[in-house]
Amino acid sequence: MAGMELIAGVAQQQVLSPQMQQSLQLLQAPVAELRQLVASELASNPVLEEESAGQVAPDGPEEESAGADPDPSSAESGNGVSLEDEWRDYLPQSSAAGNWSAVDEERRNFLFESRASRPTLRSHVMDQAAGFPDQELPLVELIAGSLDEDGYLRTSPEELASSAGVPEAAVERVMEKIRGFDPAGVGARDLADCLLLQLSRRGEGNGLAARILRHHLQQLARHRYEEIARELRVPLSDVSAAARLISTLEPNPGRPFAESEEQCVIPDLIVVPKPDGEGGEDGFLIRLNEEELPRLKINKEYKELLAGRGQNEELLLYLREKIRGARFFMRSLEQRQQTLLAIGNQIVSRQEEFFRQGAGSLKPLIMAQIADAVGVHVTTVSRAVSGKYMETPQGLFEMKYFFTPGFQNSDGSAVSNETVKAAIREMVEGEFRHSPLSDQEIVEALEERGLKVARRTIAKYREQLGILPSHLRKNC
Repeated sequence: MAGMELIAGVAQQQVLSPQMQQSLQLLQAPVAELRQLVASELASNPVLEEESAGQVAPDGPEEESAGADPDPSSAESGNGVSLEDEWRDYLPQSSAAGNWSAVDEERRNFLFESRASRPTLRSHVMDQAAGFPDQELPLVELIAGSLDEDGYLRTSPEELASSAGVPEAAVERVMEKIRGFDPAGVGARDLADCLLLQLSRRGEGNGLAARILRHHLQQLARHRYEEIARELRVPLSDVSAAARLISTLEPNPGRPFAESEEQCVIPDLIVVPKPDGEGGEDGFLIRLNEEELPRLKINKEYKELLAGRGQNEELLLYLREKIRGARFFMRSLEQRQQTLLAIGNQIVSRQEEFFRQGAGSLKPLIMAQIADAVGVHVTTVSRAVSGKYMETPQGLFEMKYFFTPGFQNSDGSAVSNETVKAAIREMVEGEFRHSPLSDQEIVEALEERGLKVARRTIAKYREQLGILPSHLRKNC
């Protein structure tokens, strides 16, 4: 019989330091949450203080260097490595997937496991993917970041595959796994799919309720139980019981993770037209919404106390550590702002027609293009734009709105799926109510404009726009 034995061994393990966790947390925090993080740091670190409104900032990075550093051992992050270099370690600065070493992959795993403390649907999904193969984790993050606030995945597998640069089959495999996660119904394509996923969890995936959802959802919504009973050839009482079962399901699985409706949206970036004559041409300027954030500095008295090298060594060690932490926090905050501004500038330069004319002029754009232009990894872009908003001349938009695949026009130009949606909405609004356009007629009308779109794509976009099928729009 085999016995038990203890074996000693040595193994290397990559650990994400608390400081780097804090840095990544600042990167992915929207401005409202960032304000709370700054307030928390001000409360916990006595050497850090808020600059008064009337105080003039000194020339140069005085608060960073303060002349001769009173603590010569505190080089940058404690080991002579700049914050940007540390980000390069944890956020690979090349968007080419497939050239990562084993060490890079290990670092990325720890990156994916790090998250902000605020519970979100995205982080909840990521937590459940802890045992997935390394190559699937980037897809999990992409899919989790594409879920809307209700928990639905409105983006098609082909669009996700195009954004990630992987085969569509790989995306579909990961999507199917996520559809088995909690909360039940997460990752569903639409309402019927969401409710069917929940019925399957209850062992009712092939019952009467499931049949009604698959084939008679519109009649169910209008409480036409007698019609359903007649078409399915089942007693009316059975249909009523199935309807009661369906009413116990959750149509919005993301509801427990949604932010309070009373919390207003604060934009991280603000886009405004250039003043006349500035830069010599028309265009747009983008700036950070720094009005929501206090200006930080290190208390001068504490720095002088440390420079004085008093007799209390314990106090000196404490001050050195706090000043080092304050500097790292300020650099992390600055790096976050610079990264977000660089991404925003790329969006504005590539989507300038949108800011002039609206959704109909939105161009196809994927995160990999921005990542290449800014010089960061695509996961950096994903984290930087997640949950953040941009105030524009066309209104307030989530930054992820500007990333959209597209279609090839007959003249060789590309148009985004938002442009196609805007065209569908325009056609439906202008149709005759007694003779509404069918999906096939919309396909033909778009083809006349030089845009070839499949009928099933039209049906999907119509559902996303909340537009009923033609036979239900008639005389509405």
